[in-house]
Amino acid sequence: MALLSVRNLTKTYPNGTRALRGVSFDVEEGEFLVVIGLSGSGKSTLLRCLNLLQEPTSGEVHFEGQKISALQKSEQVRSVRRRMGMIFQHFNLIPRQSVLKNVLMGCLGKKKTWQSLLGLFSAQEKQSALENLKLVGISDKAYLRADSMSGGQKQRVAIARALMQNPVLLLADEPVSALDPATCHVVMNYLKKIQKEMGITVIANLHFLDLVRQYATRVIALRDGEIVFTGRPGEITEEWFKRIYGEEAYALAQNTP
Repeated sequence: MALLSVRNLTKTYPNGTRALRGVSFDVEEGEFLVVIGLSGSGKSTLLRCLNLLQEPTSGEVHFEGQKISALQKSEQVRSVRRRMGMIFQHFNLIPRQSVLKNVLMGCLGKKKTWQSLLGLFSAQEKQSALENLKLVGISDKAYLRADSMSGGQKQRVAIARALMQNPVLLLADEPVSALDPATCHVVMNYLKKIQKEMGITVIANLHFLDLVRQYATRVIALRDGEIVFTGRPGEITEEWFKRIYGEEAYALAQNTP
């Protein structure tokens, strides 16, 4: 059984925009799946439908053998999200809180409401947070304010926060698009380490094909809300590049130093 199974997923927004059009695919446990496509192709909408931040218009999402796309009760949704970590493009940290406190926020989904409101964390949870910061190479920054971190460090804090949920699936929505090229590889290396050494399945939205070829085990390409390619990174030929991104984007890439 696939870890995640998506069948005929569609999403139409109230303004009539059709972000997803009959998307279907499976994700096996331990994969590093990368979703590529132009801005507006439906990549972010797809991830948000997977972790129930948005409700699909139609279709089904099955996760760990459970149909989750139609869940309505808040506790059921929270239970699913505890098994899916989410990493956002712009980090979503609390600037004036310490790095450690931001990582501990990843525990809130497992706590009772009054514990969440009071920010009560156990010694074991604090130790786990420090271990996750060590995993992404910034345990020495634990007691600094989050807004003192560089962009790459902030994204590593966000990864450590997501790991506090003990997820089996990690969703990353454009995790390196706000970073410089060198820092991109630092963050991607940690995501790859998590996938290979911890066995956590990763689904990431990415723009840059050099990153896709280096880190992905499999690729899905979206164009206008539809899957136009699925396969191995090395199978994305020039012709596939043109089909996924268009002739103009291909010409621009060829002329970029």
